Amino acid sequence: MEVDPPFPAGQPVPHPPVAPGRPSPWPVVAAVVTGCWTVGVVVVGQSGGWLADQVVLASGLDRVVWLWPATVLFTVLLVGAPALTLALLPRSAAVRAAGRAWLAAALVLGALGLLRAVPPVHHEAYLAALAATAGLAALVLRTLGRRTAAAPPGASASAATMPATPGASAPAATLLGAAGGLALLLPWVWVGALGGLLETVLAGVAAAAVGVLAGELLDGAFWSRSAVGEPPRPAPSVLVGGLAAGVALLLLAAGVGQSGAQLPLLLTLPPAGFALAALHVAARPQAGTRHHPPASPVDPTPGAVDPAGPGPGAAAGGAEAAVRPAVRWLVGLGVLGPLALTDPEEITLVLAGTRDVPFWVAAAAGAGLAVAAVLAVAYGVLLTRGRRPSRRVAGVTAGVLLVAVGAVAVGAGQPGLHGERLFVVLREQADLAGVPATTGRAGRDARVGEVHRRLIATAERTQADLRRDLRRLRLDHTPYYLVNAVEVEGGPAVRAWLSRRPEVARVLVSQRVRPLPAPAGRSRGTAPAPAGPEWNVRMLGADRVWSQLGVDGSGIVLGSSDSGVDGGHPALAGGFRGGDDSWHDPWNGTRVPTDEGGHGTHTAGSAVGRGGIGVAPGARWVGCVNLDRNLGNPAYYLDCLQFMLAPFPPGGDPFTDGRPARAPDVLTNSWGCPSIEGCDPGVLRPATAALDAAGILVVAAAGNTGPYCGSIDDPPAPYADVLTVGAVDRQRKVTLFSSRGPVPGAAKPDLVAPGDEVLSAMPGGGYATLSGTSMATPQVAGVVALMWSANPALVGDLPRTRQILRDTATRAVATYASATQTCGGDQNITGAGLVDAYAAVRAARG
Repeated sequence: MEVDPPFPAGQPVPHPPVAPGRPSPWPVVAAVVTGCWTVGVVVVGQSGGWLADQVVLASGLDRVVWLWPATVLFTVLLVGAPALTLALLPRSAAVRAAGRAWLAAALVLGALGLLRAVPPVHHEAYLAALAATAGLAALVLRTLGRRTAAAPPGASASAATMPATPGASAPAATLLGAAGGLALLLPWVWVGALGGLLETVLAGVAAAAVGVLAGELLDGAFWSRSAVGEPPRPAPSVLVGGLAAGVALLLLAAGVGQSGAQLPLLLTLPPAGFALAALHVAARPQAGTRHHPPASPVDPTPGAVDPAGPGPGAAAGGAEAAVRPAVRWLVGLGVLGPLALTDPEEITLVLAGTRDVPFWVAAAAGAGLAVAAVLAVAYGVLLTRGRRPSRRVAGVTAGVLLVAVGAVAVGAGQPGLHGERLFVVLREQADLAGVPATTGRAGRDARVGEVHRRLIATAERTQADLRRDLRRLRLDHTPYYLVNAVEVEGGPAVRAWLSRRPEVARVLVSQRVRPLPAPAGRSRGTAPAPAGPEWNVRMLGADRVWSQLGVDGSGIVLGSSDSGVDGGHPALAGGFRGGDDSWHDPWNGTRVPTDEGGHGTHTAGSAVGRGGIGVAPGARWVGCVNLDRNLGNPAYYLDCLQFMLAPFPPGGDPFTDGRPARAPDVLTNSWGCPSIEGCDPGVLRPATAALDAAGILVVAAAGNTGPYCGSIDDPPAPYADVLTVGAVDRQRKVTLFSSRGPVPGAAKPDLVAPGDEVLSAMPGGGYATLSGTSMATPQVAGVVALMWSANPALVGDLPRTRQILRDTATRAVATYASATQTCGGDQNITGAGLVDAYAAVRAARG
């Protein structure tokens, strides 16, 4: 039976439609795994590198220059390999775009991370290098992007090569990007403070360069290929593009800032990727905005491009023009906060015990994370509902946030510039040879007066030309005489000019801490007052000196240079010498003995505190603040040592108002000046030499960087004219934290004393137990006060005093880091041994 054909003769018989193959999910899975792997590697690497930096700092070891270059290069290898695989192999354009962006960001991390080899103290040099490197990287990426540009999926070659024309939403997208960046900057303006003028300018330039670099990493090709569907479906496009952009921004953030400054950026920048993805989706032309004639029945190819008008490529080009400025503004302003408003040297565990810079950096990072999350949600919801962002609304939003940033900066913030200063050491130091070595009270006072006269004469003569030029240039400066030096306001240009002057030996950076949005808080003790002499006092035999020898330190004045002293503490109030020249605070200008940190009150209590905590409770004390928030600098350390040689009244001029006859007899110094604070090994040597020549005994802590051999290295502990003290525990064993020798040219430590779990006074009237060579040092100073109180003829006789202390010391047990690390002998661990107050006072009398 014949069947009629269903179609006329000569016409092609259509084939049934073939269902397209379902795309493989494995490229997407690979992208997700690679993204998670990247986040884990970066977070662990950056936080681990910072912690390693802090351990090295706390251990007193030399800075490991290769630490960060090795960390970032290892990160590049671990992240770059899977990113390269994603960039080349999958057929999915979105996956390849993510892989390329991540690979480029990993390489950028490698380039920027190498800059952390620059010492943190030279922050201006780091910021200049960061700006140059980021700008060069942006130029390279832009050049490569132009050469390798390809048409977006579904667009013909002609459409992809058409010139990009910004849509009407381009200005609005840019303004919303700037608004997002200002919102991210707001927490930093509140909690942070600017450095010097040049430092601030370079931070702004570096932030702008990083913003331009981010715009090249997240270019139009990245965003168009990350879009889901054509025209893009808003929610999936924001999700996919935001995830891919967030990982790229995480890699970029990891390379921005010195060690520690990059950590808050790891929290705040990645979520901003979702806000940028929303801006891209909103900036693309909406579906149906251009008429396309129906496809010809002869050529029913889906996706054919209308030759009369641009296709999806032009849409992507318009979106690129709209989003790239938004990326630059948002990222640039987002990184400006940590770069300009924090000092990387202050993001340290050394300050983590109080509400100091680390606390406020963490607060700003948490606030920034919340702001970034709000931006992501708000932009994602408001900009992907089919309506273009309004230019007027965007402008008002950006303007309001700009006004808010300005208001917070001058209101709740810390306005002004708070940069570092320069410590200029002159070549010629005072010649103190031939100062008569007279002893006893009158002889010691005569020596102090002669040393004081020579020091000032040398400083006035050799500093005259320099100080005249500094006044002419209107550079604020402070002259010193105990070390012939001048502290000067200025940056790298001033430093270069000073270094070329013939009278200048060297120029150091004098570290300054930046102000906080709120006081760090006062350290207080919760332990009760002791019922009798503490274990450390009994171990030294000081209680026997009081009861059996009738000596308690009366007639001797002890000087404490530390975080301050709580003059109202019951154990210390009665011992303050009083008068208008017994207290000096160069940091904050307080007029009465005060202590916020607690360290100085504790050490003063161990020296002269009453009620069983102090070795010489009958001695009087004077105080000076050389530590602010547990940090110092060469100038402020020198301020206090100079005050101890010739005290002066508040507001007085040390050169003209100093009173050498009021100098204390023995000084306790539980501090050291490492390179991070600006000191070099010899910067304070003239100061301790002058005090020694004046007959004032300087007692200093060995440091808490043991058990490493050679760890007595921060001034003034290594100096031969300083009595350096290590720490032992209740079993007379040297504590593992106690620093040890050998020291070139001297045997250090000189002695050891109890320094483990020592109870002493704290601000507010309480007591607390602390450990460290800081706790051992004032006890030795107290023993010297007992010796000189027992025999006033020994006052100023430093060689005889040192000899008695060594001869009467008892055995202490050395401890070692390992069987092979003996530090050249027990004398470099225990010194002459454990100081014995009872035996020393008896020998002093004899």
